Amino acid sequence: MVTSWRRARGSLLAVVLVLAAAPARALEEGDLTLTVTAETPGSAEPYPREMVLLRIHGVYRAQIALEELRQPSLPHFGWTQLGRDRWSRTTIQGQEARSFERVVAVFPQGPGRFTVDPFIHRLTIVDNGERRVVEVRSPPLPIAVAAWQGPGGPEAAEPWWLPARDLTVTDAWEPEPETLKLGEPARRTVTLEASGLTADALPPRPVLRTRGVLTFAGPVERQTRITPAGPVARVTYRWDVRPGVPEPITLSAITIPWFDTKARVMREAEIPARIIGGRAAAVEAAPPPAPASPWRVLAAGLAAFGVGLGAWRTLRRREAPGASALRALARAGRRRDPRAFHAAISEVARRDPARAALWRADPGTGPRLAALDAALFGDGRTPVPHRDPVPDLAGLARDLARLHPPTMAPDALAPLDGPVRHAG
Repeated sequence: MVTSWRRARGSLLAVVLVLAAAPARALEEGDLTLTVTAETPGSAEPYPREMVLLRIHGVYRAQIALEELRQPSLPHFGWTQLGRDRWSRTTIQGQEARSFERVVAVFPQGPGRFTVDPFIHRLTIVDNGERRVVEVRSPPLPIAVAAWQGPGGPEAAEPWWLPARDLTVTDAWEPEPETLKLGEPARRTVTLEASGLTADALPPRPVLRTRGVLTFAGPVERQTRITPAGPVARVTYRWDVRPGVPEPITLSAITIPWFDTKARVMREAEIPARIIGGRAAAVEAAPPPAPASPWRVLAAGLAAFGVGLGAWRTLRRREAPGASALRALARAGRRRDPRAFHAAISEVARRDPARAALWRADPGTGPRLAALDAALFGDGRTPVPHRDPVPDLAGLARDLARLHPPTMAPDALAPLDGPVRHAG
């Protein structure tokens, strides 16, 4: 107990010595200064809800016994303080002084020109051997907040406006979705982490919905971690996912647009597409059948030949490769959904390369597909907020449906049927 008291008394004495180390003397003009500066990436005018750092800096050539910083109300800004106040020793024109710093992150709520009212540092100082209270005020600080130009932006309902210094997406499954059988569950956990904003600024849980897949949304968790460079926000979304059909199903990707406050450009993050099912456990091998007689083998071979010949004749009437992708293409065209439309084009190219090549080569549809690529991805290197206009997707889907590779002529199997007999 005695040792603890001695340590506490020593710490208190050290604090008093730090605050009262300057010699007592009469105050002069410039002995007490308080300034506030605003910092944005690249010194650009911020957009609404983009982080601005306010650095409150005081330099005091006086003995300070007590201090209290009073912050203005900041009615046009959201704000959060970044860590504790920092005191240090410095030298001004050969004289010892005390340096004070506080950093506050503010987030303007709308465009316009605003003024941050003075911060007031209330100090109890020792002046010429006597204690007195003085108030040191910072000059008013003007801040101009730019209005967004182009599609989307802070005022748009969709997509969610997300200004950040960087953004990462993590997608985890337990177990892996490709291993699922019909009705088996898996837990999907998606985490978004962004720096330069608080957790309430991250988007709500996205809609995870695909025909043939059952999804049940879990709770959303939000966290904000304070660092000297600004807040770091994290949000975690969870879903329980079950395949509702025995066939493999593609769970579509989800795009998250965000504004890079360092590069001053729009970017896109993505929750990736995944295949649900498709790697079902191998079925136990059946016991080998009993040996069949040669006559049964011959009869079975003839029957198989007949079935194969009938299947060959009806081949043209069967569903074309990529028919499900073609139906998805038509749905995306009716909904005027360019991303789903492009995903369906990619699926057709995978399942029916000849058809996709014909579409790209056709003078009526090829330029419109190129325009769709340009509208979605620009030059493919630097995403920009201004996108080319999207072509008429419904009309493009109808025109693509009319184009298909040449098929086998109707009479190609005629020689196998023998001579043609005419009535009469």
